[in-house]
Amino acid sequence: MSHFSKQIQFLTTHSSYAARWLNARPEWVNWLELHAGQKVDPVGIQALLGECAVLAASNGCDEALLMSHLRLARQKLMLWLAFRDLNGLASLDEVMRGMSQFAQAVIALCIDFIRAEQKSRFGLPWSVVRHSEIPLMVVGMGKLGGYELNLSSDIDLIFLYECDGQTQNGPHSLSHQEWFTRMGKRLIKLLAEHTEDGFVFRVDMRLRPNGDSGPLVCSLPMLEEYLMVQGREWERYAWIKGRLIAPAPNSADFAYCEKQLDQLIRPFVYRRHLDYGVIASIRDLHAQIQIEAEKKSSHHHGRSQDIKLGRGGIREIEFLAQMFQLMRGGTDPRFRVRPTLEVLDLIAERGLLPRDAVLALKAAYVFLRRLEHRIQVWEDQQTHYLPEDAAARMRLANAMSGPNATEGDSTFLQALEQHQTAVSALFEEAFVLEDKARLELAPLVAHWSPDPVLFPEGFKRWELWLDSARQKHLPEKSRLIIFNLLNKATEYLQANEVNSQAADITILRLFDLLESISRRNAYLAILAEYPKALLNVLALLKSSQWGAAYLSGHPYLLDYLLHSRAEQLLIDEPKRYWYEVKENLDMRLDDAQSNGEGSEQSLDILRVTHHTETFITLLADLGIGIERGLSVEQVSDHLSALADLILQATFEHVWPSVAQKFGLSSSLPPFAIISYGKLGGKELGYASDLDLVFLYQSEGAGYADQEIYAFLAKRMIHCLTAYTAAGTLFEIDTRLRPNGSAGFLVTNADAFRKYQLREGDNSAWVWEHQALTRARCSAGSPVVGAYFEKVRSEVLRQQRNQEILRAEIVDMRMKVHAGHPNPTVQFDLKHDAGGMVDIEFIVQFLVLAFAHRHEQLVGNLGNIALLRIAGNIGLIDEDLAIKVGDAYRLLRARQHRLRLDGAEKIRVTLESEPNLIQARTSVLQLWRNVFKVPID
Repeated sequence: MSHFSKQIQFLTTHSSYAARWLNARPEWVNWLELHAGQKVDPVGIQALLGECAVLAASNGCDEALLMSHLRLARQKLMLWLAFRDLNGLASLDEVMRGMSQFAQAVIALCIDFIRAEQKSRFGLPWSVVRHSEIPLMVVGMGKLGGYELNLSSDIDLIFLYECDGQTQNGPHSLSHQEWFTRMGKRLIKLLAEHTEDGFVFRVDMRLRPNGDSGPLVCSLPMLEEYLMVQGREWERYAWIKGRLIAPAPNSADFAYCEKQLDQLIRPFVYRRHLDYGVIASIRDLHAQIQIEAEKKSSHHHGRSQDIKLGRGGIREIEFLAQMFQLMRGGTDPRFRVRPTLEVLDLIAERGLLPRDAVLALKAAYVFLRRLEHRIQVWEDQQTHYLPEDAAARMRLANAMSGPNATEGDSTFLQALEQHQTAVSALFEEAFVLEDKARLELAPLVAHWSPDPVLFPEGFKRWELWLDSARQKHLPEKSRLIIFNLLNKATEYLQANEVNSQAADITILRLFDLLESISRRNAYLAILAEYPKALLNVLALLKSSQWGAAYLSGHPYLLDYLLHSRAEQLLIDEPKRYWYEVKENLDMRLDDAQSNGEGSEQSLDILRVTHHTETFITLLADLGIGIERGLSVEQVSDHLSALADLILQATFEHVWPSVAQKFGLSSSLPPFAIISYGKLGGKELGYASDLDLVFLYQSEGAGYADQEIYAFLAKRMIHCLTAYTAAGTLFEIDTRLRPNGSAGFLVTNADAFRKYQLREGDNSAWVWEHQALTRARCSAGSPVVGAYFEKVRSEVLRQQRNQEILRAEIVDMRMKVHAGHPNPTVQFDLKHDAGGMVDIEFIVQFLVLAFAHRHEQLVGNLGNIALLRIAGNIGLIDEDLAIKVGDAYRLLRARQHRLRLDGAEKIRVTLESEPNLIQARTSVLQLWRNVFKVPID
């Protein structure tokens, strides 16, 4: 027996359906031999449908003959796929995608046939707005939408059309509704009617608006109204897979129709925030499906026999994947993909589930779908039940093993049980199926309140809350969630917090948070579904007043208190981390622009990204989710990298509209954003403003360029400072540009050089050269950035009269000191004598006075590194340089801590801070050594 004969035998042994058709059509065996080694792809499918296409396009085509040809083509495809699948020649993706592509091709062919016939009688539906024909829009739902059809799937379809009206240019006229209804009915007949040759596909239309009681076809306005008024939670789940399959993707109408449909479906399916409310919704839907499955399988030996709806079955994997899609698809466009395996890959990539868990889900999905195909191909029946007799199960075991292996029934059932158990466990964990794992929503005991002794201020706040109108108007479920969260929080703090004052403050901050989200069910759902997150919330609220206020202002950040994912990657691989953040941000901005969501949505995306990454840095700073918190230098590095990223993204996002306005190329122009101050020195804090200067390169007089780049800078500043629903980004200060507020907003790079080098009447002051020591290119053109760095080096390396320089810097220091008076006895860490400003002025003097002899001082390395260099080359005492560097680090750390605690002024009482006294003494000593005068 030849190899092919053995393969045919294996096919017919494991598919009585295939045996029947090959007996009836023995010539198909030769056809199979020719195609056995060919992958089932669109080219092969078109060849298979070649005769059907010719027949459908012929004048006076007999419908019954076309139906016969279509059915026979379907049987040949089934045999082709079954042969390759059972003999181990085809991947799961080839089988599912092949069936899906065939369905799409057949639907397109049938629509063309029906359209030609109806056109001759009634004309065509016509858009008076677009002055073109209105096509039937067919949406493939479920497995068809996800390119996941199995070997005996029905197809879930929804028929749509653009708008109502009357057909035109025919002997008779019909309403668009009637025209498309006739087309829909005939399409279903062509596909689903049983003849002696079988059927093409069973068609299920129950997912359309109002199901079986609704019209067969509906207009887009009708669909929009239905989704807004009546759309149910399970329909959000169903529409995830919805994919426009007609008109054909290569047609002129496809892009327009797809965009029109997407604008209706996307806001219905995906929320603009992380949607944790879907967990309870899908959990309820799963419970309903379980009940139905129990009824259907009552004559089987338990529901586990159902590999689709049973415990650990295909539906649980799909539900789990789609939970993440519904939850995150509104904020991350990548989650809008349709195939389940692609969603699982994305879940692993984003760290939402452990990689081992995702691998287990994928392995189970492939196993169960292959098993499903072998069950169905036996008799071409849409069934998902394991056969109960031993012989049939042994046959399935052999079919799963393939023609070149043997596997016993027990081994096969053991593998099935392992996959089902793994899926069931992961499903139960993801959907918090155990009631005890979720927040208990029982009413509290009568007259419960926080302990007035342990939580005196919290008790007062509780009394006010009970009497408030806000509390009384809340839904009962929201009220129960809030009450039980407060109960859990007080119990935890009472048992674990030694400092009662800190515990009381933490409860007050929790009240602020709960009040801010009390009317937002999606955020309450996070804490109700994952009460363990409350511990991380309390850790944040206890550690930082600023962080508590930040979370209350941006409650969607609660998601990042559920799992520690990003913080460790941020620390371990910052370059990769920021690359991925930028990539995701660009994708979301492009997505918003391509779907016409307007500039405000883009501004919100920028803000949400900045808030999210700031919060992740804050969590790492406080040591929440990681073993050890960040140093203040690490925090500033991350915040500075984030600001650079936002500036670059804003530049790239704004320029195309500016270029369009002025008729220029969309390629990024020679324009750079130079940062000074905190951002320039990579010492940015959580709420720092940005000191920016805009440079551009231009040949000639450049007045037109001045106008263009000024417009670009203004647009950028608007994007960065405008207050939207998502908040704001930064305060921007541009007064460090040449001539300050009196100068142009943007500066030609050559003019900037002349200004800084004092080559003309209009020249820079010493304080501007001081500022230049902490300046760098943060975003924009690398060419202009490199030019700036060259100019900066040239300016800093100029030889200067040290006595004049010393006097000017001391004079400037006195002005700064006078501008920040301190009437208290406390020490101002930044502005008082011996504080951070003194250290910065010392370093600036050393750079400007000696960089012409010591090139290593030119680098924008930070104050601590520059002090060490100055000490190493003998400009200052080496030991004192180290002490002052340590003092700067200590002062910054204390400033940072005070800011986190919400302090308005960064002042401390020195008597209780011996380390600060010593640090200040070292700074004052170095000041005297460098400037020859006391700062006091």
